[in-house]
Amino acid sequence: MPDKKIITTNMILYCRNWKKTVQFYRDILRFPIRFSSDWFYEFSLNESSRLSIADENRSSIKAPLCKGLTITMQVEDIDATWSDFSGMQLNPTPIQSHPWHAKVFYIVDPEGHRLEIWQETKEYHTK
Repeated sequence: MPDKKIITTNMILYCRNWKKTVQFYRDILRFPIRFSSDWFYEFSLNESSRLSIADENRSSIKAPLCKGLTITMQVEDIDATWSDFSGMQLNPTPIQSHPWHAKVFYIVDPEGHRLEIWQETKEYHTK
């Protein structure tokens, strides 16, 4: 697919705790809803990225039993985002600096998916 243009991306999380997970993304993080039904929600993250939450009891794919998934989201102001999440009692980890020239922190959704929130630092882009 090297010469094909990707228009949008979407990650679908199949969840055992579907209602709590929908509530987390819809009511706590307040992601805009693109589509919803009684077993599936699609949220807009930006113009071309989406995140969907599916009830494993109503889908053909079941939730994985592993914790090997991290959803990364780059933000413009990591300090303000950390403060907001802390105020929402989401228990964000302390902000850390990483060798790839970024500051990051983590939260976990009700299903156990790790969300990595990061901001590039000035030296992130190398030429």
